[in-house]
Amino acid sequence: MNQTTLRRPLDTDGRSVFALIDRCPPLDTNSAYCNLLQCSHFASTSVIAIDDDKTLGFISGYVIPDRQDTLFIWQVAVDERARGQGLAKRMLKDIVTRQECAQVTHLETTITADNKASWTLFESFAKDFSAPLAKSEMFSKDTHFAGLHDTEFLVRIGPFSS
Repeated sequence: MNQTTLRRPLDTDGRSVFALIDRCPPLDTNSAYCNLLQCSHFASTSVIAIDDDKTLGFISGYVIPDRQDTLFIWQVAVDERARGQGLAKRMLKDIVTRQECAQVTHLETTITADNKASWTLFESFAKDFSAPLAKSEMFSKDTHFAGLHDTEFLVRIGPFSS
């Protein structure tokens, strides 16, 4: 990796984001249209990492409409060759320190119990921001996914100041 650049995604990044997420199991792939919306409608709260015109990372997020102080992180994807170098946390910090997130004091996401990389990322983020982290069940394997997907735990970090 030469010089990884972080920036807001553009609608033209949708296809490369779709391909990146497809290369990052166990992440759920969404439709290409969904990725286009993430890269356009939610660009101010999402980030893409580019190196040599290759998409190495992407985080999608949005401010929860009824709670303007809370940023929800939908998906974090880092290409295999860029893992273990702090890129995910760098991207996350890029989003929360933007002007559009000036009123954000809490971050939420959902994580399955076995996703060690995500647990490590968000625990480290909470520590860096000296913020408490709370965990609770949000979407149950049986109730919400009819047994077809593992339970998603809500992770709430905050308050913090960006």
